[in-house]
Amino acid sequence: MARGRKLKPLLLTDEQREQMEGWTRSTSMPQGLVRRARIVLASAEGVSNTAVARRLGVSPPTVGKWRSRFLEHGLQGLHDDARPGRPRSYDDEKVARVINRALHTKPSDSGPWSVRRMAAAENVSKSTVQRWFALFGVKPHLTKTFKLSNDPFFVEKVRDITGLYLNPPEHAVVLCVDEETQIQALDRTQPVLPMGLGYAEGHTHDYIRHGTTTLFAALDVATGKVIAQCRERHRHQEWLAFLRLIGRETPKDLEVHLVCDNYATHRHAKVRAWIAKRPRFHLHFTPTYASWLNQVERWFGLLTQRALKRATFHNVTQFKQRIMDFTATHNGSAKPFVWVATADSIFKKLERLCKSINGTKH
Repeated sequence: MARGRKLKPLLLTDEQREQMEGWTRSTSMPQGLVRRARIVLASAEGVSNTAVARRLGVSPPTVGKWRSRFLEHGLQGLHDDARPGRPRSYDDEKVARVINRALHTKPSDSGPWSVRRMAAAENVSKSTVQRWFALFGVKPHLTKTFKLSNDPFFVEKVRDITGLYLNPPEHAVVLCVDEETQIQALDRTQPVLPMGLGYAEGHTHDYIRHGTTTLFAALDVATGKVIAQCRERHRHQEWLAFLRLIGRETPKDLEVHLVCDNYATHRHAKVRAWIAKRPRFHLHFTPTYASWLNQVERWFGLLTQRALKRATFHNVTQFKQRIMDFTATHNGSAKPFVWVATADSIFKKLERLCKSINGTKH
């Protein structure tokens, strides 16, 4: 039987092998490059091109091509050659000037840059500016909000609360407590148009107010269940009544740790006196402007999104009933929120934000 010409040995260094094995495990590398790496790795075992082709489901000429490219150029030879085409219309300096102008300047009227305004200012096409903005992730039309806490005990409070979440005390229940004040029972001025094929649900832009309620809620960090109560007002009397409800709803033999914000009613003299007489209750206050540390805020978001935002109510009684029905349904299949942020990770994120602020020129 006739034999083909003898193949030149293909030897890999440890670095080359490690690099290509990493490519084959990657889920983001181009599949063409992954396939070529597998061809070279298989060829390094000393088997024929035909055997490699049969194993990887490619043709023998393909194996021969990339084997030769690797022997001649190494890892660089596995990448695609630059394809011929029309030369670039704009050089790197032009691209950098547009991006820097978008990042560090504003139009003469101090409004945000838009694709069309930048295109006119730099004498390039709208689609070109749009492509550059997308490539570098520049979004002049968007803004984000933030607020740094000015609490002098910020570090201590963050460590205290994250410690409760990540390493809760034994023989105790940890509850995240807060109020949603003056929630409005809204009714639309005209009937809602139901969603259909090809069009979304329709609401009138105006509404009728049928009154308000204040929702007190306590989220059990361990189970995800919620104790909820609707009251007409939001004073220390209502807060004390809710604390008594928590006392009745929690086992008497467990300590109760309450995570709450710095609202005045939570620190009222009568509240402090009530807490002092009940040593199993412990209050943990979040830092100022740090409501994101209180897990019950996430549950308020679920309530709004799933039960209140798109509903209509004809009176406050119906509104309160919807809240309590949602709470009961939630508790029937409740799962705790997964908290993973440590105090150190929060501090590092704030450090990056502060460095970004300090580097900003106004």
